[in-house]
Amino acid sequence: MLKHTLQRLLLVLPVLLGVLLIGFLLMQVVPTDPAQVRAGPTATQDVVEAIRQELGLNQPLWKQFAIYLGRLLQGDLGVSIINNVPVTQELGNTIGPTLELMLASLVWAIPLGMFLGTVGAYYRGSLIDRAIMAFSVAGVSLPVFFLGLGLIWLFGFYYPILPFTGRTGPLWTWEGLQGIILPAVTLGGVFVGPVARMTRTSVLDELGADHVRTARAKGLSESRVVLRHTLRNALVPVVTLIGLQIGFLLGGAVVTETVFSWPGIGRLAVGAILSSDLPMAQGTIIMLSLGFILVNLAVDVLYAVLDPRVRGT
Repeated sequence: MLKHTLQRLLLVLPVLLGVLLIGFLLMQVVPTDPAQVRAGPTATQDVVEAIRQELGLNQPLWKQFAIYLGRLLQGDLGVSIINNVPVTQELGNTIGPTLELMLASLVWAIPLGMFLGTVGAYYRGSLIDRAIMAFSVAGVSLPVFFLGLGLIWLFGFYYPILPFTGRTGPLWTWEGLQGIILPAVTLGGVFVGPVARMTRTSVLDELGADHVRTARAKGLSESRVVLRHTLRNALVPVVTLIGLQIGFLLGGAVVTETVFSWPGIGRLAVGAILSSDLPMAQGTIIMLSLGFILVNLAVDVLYAVLDPRVRGT
């Protein structure tokens, strides 16, 4: 188990280096001069050139990237061009709300998706199964922003019972719990469909397996057969999908946080890109990419726990 984890950790390093390189190069093709943004529209060319030299923008790209990596190794992500605040400070202020939002969306979306998929597989071909699959397809096809705007219209304006702008407080308070409902439902809504479909497929495969027929022949109750002998063995592909979807959930968080003015990393990234704040944009890209990588690493380890056969690979 330890060897498997170390192997996956070693694979993370080149992936992370590639992400840093791509993120750095993407910021170079943005048609905006960071020195001009910092200097302001009325600054003279001499001032702009002095700022460019201070930021190291007059150096060759390879040298800029090397300096960038050196600063990253020291935990220095730079300073925001717009508000002159360290990027790490802004990221520290926004990572908590983003984690709250993702946790609140997963805590209901994963159990619901697995429940619907299991029920659909057990009642295969019935009206219940068809209704669940129709709901799953609709959830996959529905854009995040459309669902968010629909919930805002319904529960924010037509039936004004829930707040829909900003973070109204910590998650453990009543005000914070009310404020996170609509963003969490929006973000988790696109998660239910894929989990339900994968769970249904995996459970269907297991329901026809020999060990399930043997369990039924022993006279075990249907609930025990489904939960212990079917669903448990069907979890491996479901966990893999959940890990991949959690990574893509970070992308959905960008849209959700923008729609609901949620003060998270996604909204910070959008604001930094729109304002050409390159250090802040690079910092948010690093954090989102690192989150994606860590989630996939955790899924690899959990995959080995659920299926010991992959530990030797």
